[in-house]
Amino acid sequence: MRNKEDIKNLMNELQTGSHKEIRFDEEAIFAAYEEKNTNHQSLSIKILSIFGGLLACITFLAFMFATNMFESETGMVITGLICITGSSLVSRLSRKTIMDTLSVTFFITGFALLAFGLSKDENSIYISFSILALCTIFFVQSYILSFISILIINGCIVTFAISNDLNTLLHIIIAIQALFITFLFLQEAKIITANKIFSKLYDPIRTGMMFSFIFTLATLGINLIRNIDISFNWIPSAIIVLTILYVVSLLFKKLEITNTPNKVIIYISTISMLLPTLLTPTIAGAILILLLSFFVNYKTGFVLAIIALIYFIGKFYYDLHFTLLTKSIILFVSGVIFLAIYFFTHKKLTENEKI
Repeated sequence: MRNKEDIKNLMNELQTGSHKEIRFDEEAIFAAYEEKNTNHQSLSIKILSIFGGLLACITFLAFMFATNMFESETGMVITGLICITGSSLVSRLSRKTIMDTLSVTFFITGFALLAFGLSKDENSIYISFSILALCTIFFVQSYILSFISILIINGCIVTFAISNDLNTLLHIIIAIQALFITFLFLQEAKIITANKIFSKLYDPIRTGMMFSFIFTLATLGINLIRNIDISFNWIPSAIIVLTILYVVSLLFKKLEITNTPNKVIIYISTISMLLPTLLTPTIAGAILILLLSFFVNYKTGFVLAIIALIYFIGKFYYDLHFTLLTKSIILFVSGVIFLAIYFFTHKKLTENEKI
């Protein structure tokens, strides 16, 4: 909404169009609008704040390393906890961009110092990081710190699984992330209206889970963890494919596709396209985010999903142990399927526009 007049007009329309009497707390609505308008920051500003804080953290740690300040492990743990607590208080008390950058700097620095102090026991790092990040999410309720905390929690779980050679756990993590992200996207209205805290945390948690899901999928292609048994990759892939089919069924309603033969063709085309990637859940995961973002009109997720899909397809193509001719045939068939889906949906949308 552009201004208060739009809000006032909308409330009048709702009151006029309703058969029952509707009462609005106009003062609270306008106060919330003023607060959001004053403290609103674009996603690009928030990302720049995170990268700015990360660079400042690296510079500070380099200075500490150059001056031999890493000799006391206890001192690093205490300093790290002070930095995390201080950054959380700063972020909670002030919503300005410069303060956000400062809080991000101390927040990341605190976790880095804590990691150096607890470096002798890796599992204690994962537990400590997860608990601190979880506390930050619910007590600070800051967009940037909550987003970073979600990345930290997911990163700790994935790193714990990899470092302890728990390959099955990694597959379970991917499946759970896919289902949780689907729940977040499809239940947005219920979540943000259920509780005031949930409404504040919804955006950073959704964005953080989306990035975490893509990062987790990307770990499957890292050379350092090639010892992961890919024969079990079909488990998360199957769950993701079933979730995609469910989202496709919801898209039928949104696009008003009621013709049963058309539905069957789309289902068969979707399964045929995803079946060759059954042992590589990365492509199906990117497509899932793409469809979910399209369904709820989430532009950031849509763009990120396209970038991830291009990368995962390129990685899948590069890792195939086939001849160049076979790879070319696979790409050709995939291209034909994508073009068929495009022309079908374009024709359907054109018919709806004429109506």
